[in-house]
Amino acid sequence: MNHRIAVLLFLCFFFIEKGISQVPGFYMKEEKRKVQIPFYASNNLIILPVSINGNYPVNFLVDTGVRANILFSKSLGDAMELSYSRELNLVGADGAASLVAFVSPSNHLDLGPLEGTFQNLLVLEEDFLELEKVIGIPIYGIIGYEFFKYNPIKIDYDQEMISFYQRGALKWKPLFYKKLDMIIEGQKPYIEAKVKQENGPVLETKLLIDTGANHGLLLNKETSNDIFLPNRFIETQLGQSLGGELFGFIGRVKNLKIKNMRLDEVLTSYPEETPFSYVIKESGRQGSLGSEVLGRMNMIYDYPRERVLIQKGDNFYQPFEYDMSGMSLKKVPTEENRIYVSQVRVNSPASEVGIVTFDEILSINKVPIFIWELHEIIKLFRSEDGKEIDLEIRRYEGEDIEKYEDLQFRIVLEKQI
Repeated sequence: MNHRIAVLLFLCFFFIEKGISQVPGFYMKEEKRKVQIPFYASNNLIILPVSINGNYPVNFLVDTGVRANILFSKSLGDAMELSYSRELNLVGADGAASLVAFVSPSNHLDLGPLEGTFQNLLVLEEDFLELEKVIGIPIYGIIGYEFFKYNPIKIDYDQEMISFYQRGALKWKPLFYKKLDMIIEGQKPYIEAKVKQENGPVLETKLLIDTGANHGLLLNKETSNDIFLPNRFIETQLGQSLGGELFGFIGRVKNLKIKNMRLDEVLTSYPEETPFSYVIKESGRQGSLGSEVLGRMNMIYDYPRERVLIQKGDNFYQPFEYDMSGMSLKKVPTEENRIYVSQVRVNSPASEVGIVTFDEILSINKVPIFIWELHEIIKLFRSEDGKEIDLEIRRYEGEDIEKYEDLQFRIVLEKQI
C-alpha cells in the first residue's frame, strides 16, 4: 500500500509565544549521559506515548519533517483542559481548503525519563489527517523540531529504541558510524545524496529527512528538469494533506547513495505539483527520505553540530517491495479492528477478480480480520510474486449497513513495478 503519510503541513510553522522567559525544550529529568525510551514502530514510523500536563498518555508521531508540535483534535485538547492564546485560519495545499487551529502555549510533555518544558501546541479543530486509518493505531499528535534541537538523539530501528544524549556527549564519531553533514534550515534537517535514475542523469540532491513519512525516496519533479519518471510506474494516491488526497506516481530509481552506502531499486514517489510547490522550490530541495529508507539504518541526529551519524541496520539490503495486490487498505477508526478497501488500481490482481472500493475484509486466508494488524496485512500483500491469498469480503448495498453480501475471492499477487 505504501501510503505517503503526507505531513506536508505548510501550516506547520514554528511558533513561539511572547512572555515565556524560560527556554522551551526537551530535557532529562535526571542528569545522565543518556536516557533510553522504547518506541513502537509501524512501517518504521516512530510512535511514542506522551502525557500532556499530567493527562493520560496518548500516541504521538516523532517527525523531523515538521516544525511545530501538533495535537490533532481540539475536543481532546478541551478534555485535557488546555488553554488557547489565539486562533489561526490555515490554508491547505490546494490553495482552497481551510482549517481552524488554536495555539496552546506553555505545556508540559512527559515522556518518562524526558520532559518537554514550556511547549507550544498547534491544536487542530479537526483531525483531517486521520493517521489511524493508514497506520492502524490511534495517533493523536506530532512531536517535531523541539524534540531534536538541543541534544544528540539516536534512533535504533533494529531495537526500537531512542537514546537521548547529553548535549556535550558524542563529541567523537562512534565506531562503525559514518558522518554526514546535515543542514538545518527552517528547523528542518537536510542531507545531500546521489540518485541514479533509470531514464535520466545522476542527480545531486538535497533531501529532507522526514521520519514522519512512510515512503522510501520522494522526488519532486517540479524542482528540476533532470528528474524523470522510470519506464514502469503506477499512478496512485500518495497520502493526505489539508487540501485533500495527494496523487502522483510510484516507480523505482536504479540506486540511492548516501555517503558511500548504496541502496538499489529504491521505491520512489513522484507527487503531482500543487499550488504550494513553490515552498518546496524555495527550500532548494529536490525531495525527501522517508521511513522506508531511514528504517534500514540506525541514525544519530545531532542538530547542535549539524551532522547525522549513520550505521547500516539489520535489514539494509532487503529489497524494496511495493503492494502486489492492487488494493489500498484503511482501518475504520473504531475500537473494533475493521479494515476496508480504500482504492483499487486498474488492471491489478484485485480489480481482475472483482474487488471494489469500500469492500470490507472479513478474513484473510481464513484467519479472522480481528487477528490481523494493518501493518501485517500490508507486509503480506508485498511478500511474494505469485502468492495466492484467499479473502472473505463483505459488500454493502449503498449506505444501508443492514444490507450486504458476503463474497469469497482469491487473488494472486503480482509484482507490477
